[in-house]
Amino acid sequence: MKIPFFQDDSIPGKIMEKIISIVRNGEQLVTYDYVDVCIHNDVGWSVKSTKENTPLTWKRAKIPNSASLILESENDPVHCQKLGDLIISFCNNHITESMNKYNLNSVGYSRLVLYKNNTAIYFERELCNSKNSNLFNAIDYTWKWSKAKNTKGKEQLTALHGTNKKTNKKEFAWHGKGENQLHFTGEKEWWPKFPKEITSNSTECIFSADNHAIAFSLPSEKVDWVKLVAFLTTVS
Repeated sequence: MKIPFFQDDSIPGKIMEKIISIVRNGEQLVTYDYVDVCIHNDVGWSVKSTKENTPLTWKRAKIPNSASLILESENDPVHCQKLGDLIISFCNNHITESMNKYNLNSVGYSRLVLYKNNTAIYFERELCNSKNSNLFNAIDYTWKWSKAKNTKGKEQLTALHGTNKKTNKKEFAWHGKGENQLHFTGEKEWWPKFPKEITSNSTECIFSADNHAIAFSLPSEKVDWVKLVAFLTTVS
């Protein structure tokens, strides 16, 4: 709650990572690994900080032989499902690689969500551990290509959507025809529930039932980058 809140209404992920590394006495990793902060031989955290409706990017999911797999899957539900299964394997393997690389017993999720009404929530949860490092199960998802859309005279590339069979909600969108971005909207299902809503400029903090999440009002005064840099240049 004491970190700088900048004019663009965002708190960069790198700042969050640094804070988590200090609070947890861990190492901030400057890599493309799944975990951003870790205590070697113990636990690692994937740290995310976005606005409420900003698509959350897992990472660029480069699937081997993607060109031929995409071509085969566009008109064949069986091959479409196989391609989706490879994406799920990619996600699970991404986590497992970090667990093996840093000899982790568990991987946690550290998440800050910023809302429009000048409020935020922060929560932590365990995603997986050494007993079961697979976060997702391929049989839980069905896959299909989205319909083509025209935006201001320009046709957008279609994306492969993964829908959770249990909730019937889209959780993945893989843009394999473009820059391989893998968006994961399913993480909203991880967001905690609170006994009541936090209001703007509230001085209280609200905790979730399990005390692993907190909702709070953000500072009303925001830091302007130009003024901050000007101030720092005067500090010896």
